[in-house]
Amino acid sequence: MESRWVDLKSKAIAMRKDGASIRDVEKCFAIPRSTLSGWFKSVTLSQQQKKILQKKQDRSLVLAREKAVIWHNTQKSERLAQALSAATETLNMLDATKTEIIELALAFLYLGEGAKKAIGTSLGNSDPAILKFFISGLQRAYRVPLKDIKCELHLRADQDPTTLKKYWSKTLGIPLRNFGAAVVDIRTKGSVTYPHYKGVCVVRCSRVAIQRKLLYIAKGFCEQIANTGARG
Repeated sequence: MESRWVDLKSKAIAMRKDGASIRDVEKCFAIPRSTLSGWFKSVTLSQQQKKILQKKQDRSLVLAREKAVIWHNTQKSERLAQALSAATETLNMLDATKTEIIELALAFLYLGEGAKKAIGTSLGNSDPAILKFFISGLQRAYRVPLKDIKCELHLRADQDPTTLKKYWSKTLGIPLRNFGAAVVDIRTKGSVTYPHYKGVCVVRCSRVAIQRKLLYIAKGFCEQIANTGARG
């Protein structure tokens, strides 16, 4: 059966012989690529034409990747905006002034990050925001005075304890006198630390009763949710 595009065959082949890509011919005449591939089997391109086509292909690939990155970033930005909106909606329904809300949040933070075997209540992290919340939660929920909150830094070998004590003291609002001796990991000697990494700060108070209550709250709440079962 004769192809419906047979009248364009000579023009398509001539265009190919001039060094056009199959994609260019396809766009020009709206002929399916499968048909063009059959027509072009006998067409031999020069080395120069092949180089030109390869360069065009490479440029097209670069442009396609750039467009894909732009599209991906746009989609990601939209998803992040949706997540922020949903999170804000949930937060607006909570009363953060209620002690039970603060305790529940503290409990799950402690369940994941807190020291379970220490004789006292302590939590270490490299994220100042998490530690600021932990300190604020101890003060608001359990009336722990600032003088009873102690800090200890765990640093890499190339980090300066004096400088980082000042950083964490200012960031957390904890007096320098509340900081003990820093613990330095000598295993990291000889490796360079990223400038943004300020070590791990361990925040603790001596009240073991707080630790116990937080863990009981977290585990008890987990059991309540699990025993309630999924809806729908």
